[in-house]
Amino acid sequence: MEIRDLEPKATWKYFEQICQVPRPSKKEEKIIAFLMNWAKENNIEAKKDEIGNILMKKPATAGMENRKTVILQSHMDMVCEKNSNVDFDFDNDAIQAYIDGDWVKAKGTTLGADDGIGVAAQMDVLTATDINHGPIECLFTVDEETGLTGAFALKPGFLSGDILINLDSEDEGEIFIGCAGGIDTVAEFSYKNENITGNFKSFRIDVKGLKGGHSGDEIDKGYGNSNKILNRILYHASNNFGLGLNVFDGGNLRNAIPREAFAEFVIPSKYISDFKKYFNQISEEIKAEFSVKEDNLEIILNEANTINTIIDLDTQKRLFQALYACPHGVIAMSPSMENMVSTSTNLASVKFKNGIIEVTTSQRSDTESMKTDIANMVKSVFDLAGAKTTQGDGYPGWSPNPNSLILKIAEQSYEKLFGNKPVVRSIHAGLECGLFLEKYPNLDMVSFGPTLRDVHSPDERVLIPTVEKFRKHLVDVLENIPE
Repeated sequence: MEIRDLEPKATWKYFEQICQVPRPSKKEEKIIAFLMNWAKENNIEAKKDEIGNILMKKPATAGMENRKTVILQSHMDMVCEKNSNVDFDFDNDAIQAYIDGDWVKAKGTTLGADDGIGVAAQMDVLTATDINHGPIECLFTVDEETGLTGAFALKPGFLSGDILINLDSEDEGEIFIGCAGGIDTVAEFSYKNENITGNFKSFRIDVKGLKGGHSGDEIDKGYGNSNKILNRILYHASNNFGLGLNVFDGGNLRNAIPREAFAEFVIPSKYISDFKKYFNQISEEIKAEFSVKEDNLEIILNEANTINTIIDLDTQKRLFQALYACPHGVIAMSPSMENMVSTSTNLASVKFKNGIIEVTTSQRSDTESMKTDIANMVKSVFDLAGAKTTQGDGYPGWSPNPNSLILKIAEQSYEKLFGNKPVVRSIHAGLECGLFLEKYPNLDMVSFGPTLRDVHSPDERVLIPTVEKFRKHLVDVLENIPE
């Protein structure tokens, strides 16, 4: 069976088409052109703002002209992550999606169902002739994943709807009414290259096979962080076996838990035997610690091509200490919502760039003051290590409104259709809804979607049966919007 043959056919047909269009964050030109051309071909009213956000409109069906206008919203861009052994160009190549049992997956890369399935659902609604609804606006935003740029740049007056349904959630049967705010903290270490003198051997350690995933929604799963694991080994080897670092590279995206990392370094010949014994011991200890959560974890030591330079030992020491001290994971659970993360931080990436070591971290919280607190905690670690630290402006959370009209409609609809009550909660991830409220303070909002798993990683997948339930729920909600 082909993806386009799955039910609901229109949603899957459009998702398959979207997979053919490259759409990395900040490089949405191709998907923007695709959507604008598609709207023209289907005689759908569409406009684009200066930043690249698109708004399409569909008139009400006969007799429903007086219903409140509903905005359906998703983002065009996708997280671009691949396995290290996969040759793939996200700027030009089509995602290779395939069916595996009850799931749709991609071959070695992120699938882009976050939020391509939301985009496809909007296209389905815009072309559907079998549903009754009031006036509909479909908002497609740019660069949600790496800066919420489209939502930040959204101008007052671009939208006219009263109700917004965000289609960027990942748990079918759950309705989201709030989300965490976030901020990034970036540290930069300047270093000098030093020539190696004496008798040394060159090595490389690779940490790979970790699950990774979304740094908000998956942060409470206890998954390993490749940067923390690798640094733990290097820190001890630096203190005890004279390790000299040439390069450390781990993680890629601020909003993904890092899955892979590697380092290349030298060890003085006199310590090689002891170092190898230590490596064998520590790698087995770490794998045992993660045996339940990370059964595919690999920590591999190989000899490397001859290394001629290392970074200065002062910077090396400060880097290893800062990465060791930098917190990662859940900082606080919600006091008001059971099993809900309130505050967290992600040690996302370590990159060597033209004489600078750049360490990127990301903090989240549903409480603005705690978001600031954890960001300052992380900043203080790197300040103490002598790094140059900067923080972005961040983005606001979305405070829950349990008295929301659209929430009541969505709850009643779900229970009527499927015979059980949906879970209503906040999500420990950044949705664009908080920024929409800054521009449109009277919007009434909810978020729901099909079941996605391991988003922001090459294991990303969407559960096929939940897409049909998602579509039925969305259609029924639209049919029950009041005047």
